[in-house]
This record gives sequence, structure tokens and C-alpha cells, in this order.
Amino acid sequence: MSDAPETSNSGGGARQLLGMKGASGTSSIWKLRLQLMKPVTWIPLIWGVICGAAASGNFHWTLPEVGASLACMVMSGPLLAGYTQTINDYYDREIDAINEPYRPIPSGAISLPQVKVQIWLLLIAGLAVAWGLDLWAGHTTPVVLLLALGGSLVSFIYSAPPLKLKQNGWLGNYALGASYIALPWWAGQALFGQLTWTTALLTLAYSLAGLGIAVVNDFKSVEGDRALGLQSLPVVFGIKRASWISAGMIDLFQLAMVAVLIVIGQNFSAVLLVLLIIPQITFQDIWLLRDPVAFDVKYQASAQPFLVLGMLVTALAIGHSSLTVVM
Repeated sequence: MSDAPETSNSGGGARQLLGMKGASGTSSIWKLRLQLMKPVTWIPLIWGVICGAAASGNFHWTLPEVGASLACMVMSGPLLAGYTQTINDYYDREIDAINEPYRPIPSGAISLPQVKVQIWLLLIAGLAVAWGLDLWAGHTTPVVLLLALGGSLVSFIYSAPPLKLKQNGWLGNYALGASYIALPWWAGQALFGQLTWTTALLTLAYSLAGLGIAVVNDFKSVEGDRALGLQSLPVVFGIKRASWISAGMIDLFQLAMVAVLIVIGQNFSAVLLVLLIIPQITFQDIWLLRDPVAFDVKYQASAQPFLVLGMLVTALAIGHSSLTVVM
């Protein structure tokens, strides 16, 4: 079994539970299973559900609706994001043996049959919750279940051969960005209102900012990606150019949302969104563009809160606009 990187007991233990780089080792099967599910990645999906509910313009603070929103968050985060992260670790075990050999699978701490059982249980549980949410909402077409099935398929082809979208930096990162922004947003909006084509397309455009965020996660894996022939953007363009591509995508498509908000008459929200983009650009200059390999975690911790707040501002503006009207 490979040794984990040296960390403090508390710091390494926390990283282990969250599924972050730099985790300490453990013999607990439940902690290992949680590490495979990477709880730190659930947060944007949970937030996406909140944004979708806000964009529906029809969420009310009643016990049934709060309960339904929590169930949708559990479906999107712990269950289906957990499925996505587990299946990704399963198919990335050779890369992780180079980049993060202390992770549960390459370290030998958990067996492949145990991982397969976890993948299936998380997928089935996520789809079951999606079906239950459609029943609760009275959908004649099981919209939430279809979204869950579609997202699960994207997760599979992102990680698994022969397609393995993550082999291509553009396709893989866009699939990741859409999965973290558009899909949970659609689920939240469909659960409490109507998912329109206009808002669906806008969230797909917003997901191009998510592509830029996904590139940040590739910097730590350059060595393994290059060794195994994965064409991530840092491998194709080099670390410096890829950091500029990442920053450009994040900023450009948020500014595009500013333009949309102005067009639909949500000028105050447009100003708020600009004010939330400015600190992101500042942190890009401080961390991302200087040394994305060394400062990727600091950059994400500093900048992403402003990005997700901007998503909520945009969602609330859409919820109070004509874009929620089904044509």
C-alpha cells in the first residue's frame, strides 16, 4: 500500500473525508467510500439546484417544497455526483497511480468489486430519488428522471472508454462544466416550475464558464495526463497558455450573462454580477495566471465563492423575468 503524503493529522483527515488532494490514509471502509465520492465536489451541484429553484420563479418556503429541494440536492450531490466521482476514480486508477497514489483504489485500500457495488448503489438510488421527485411534482413527463439519466450517461462516457470524453480537453471540460452548472439548475427549475428552452440554452452558455473552472482541476494532473496520452488543455497548450484560456472562459461567459441581464431589463442584477466578476479577475491575476500548479487550490477557494454568488444573482433575475414563461 502506498504511503499518503505527509500532512498533519487533522488536515490530512479532513482532506480524506472531503476527497481532496493531500489526504491521509485510513483503514475504515466507510471513510474510503466517502473519499471516492469526493464530498467537496457536491457543493456546486447543490448550489445549482438552489439556482434552478430561484430561476423557476415559483419556489415557496413551505415544508413540502423545502423537503423536495433537499431531496433534489441529495440526488444531485451525494448520490449522482458521488456516482460520477466513484466511476471516474474507477476508470482513472492508472492515472491516479501516478498523480495521487494514496487514493483508495491505486493504494489498494479498497477492492475493485467493492467499488463496482458502490457505483451501482449510488446510481440506482439517485435515479429512484429522481423518479420520486417527478411523482411529487406531478410531472406527466418524468423530467427530473430524464435529466438524471442524461447526466448519468454523460458521467459514464466522460470517464469510460471508448469515448472517454476527458481524453479531449475541450469536450471533457465542457461536459464537466455543464454537469456542474446546467444539469442541477435544470433539475431545480423543472421541479418547481417550467424549464424553458431559453433558460436551458443560457445555462449551457454559462457552463462554458464552468469549462474554465474545470481546466483549473487539470493543472495538478499534467504529469499523469501526459504520460497516458490524455489531451487536457494544460498538456496541449502548456500550463501558461491554459491558465489564460481558463481565466478567459470564466470571465467572458459571465460577462455574456451580464449582457443578457441588461437585454431582459434586469439592470440592477447586471451591475451586481459585474461587481462579483471583478474580484474573480483580481484573484486570477494573483494566483491563477502566476502559478496555477502551485496556487490552484488557493485560487478556487478565493474566486469561486464570487462565481457561485453570481450564478444565484443571475438565477434570481431570470426568475423575475419573462424568460420563465413557456412559449
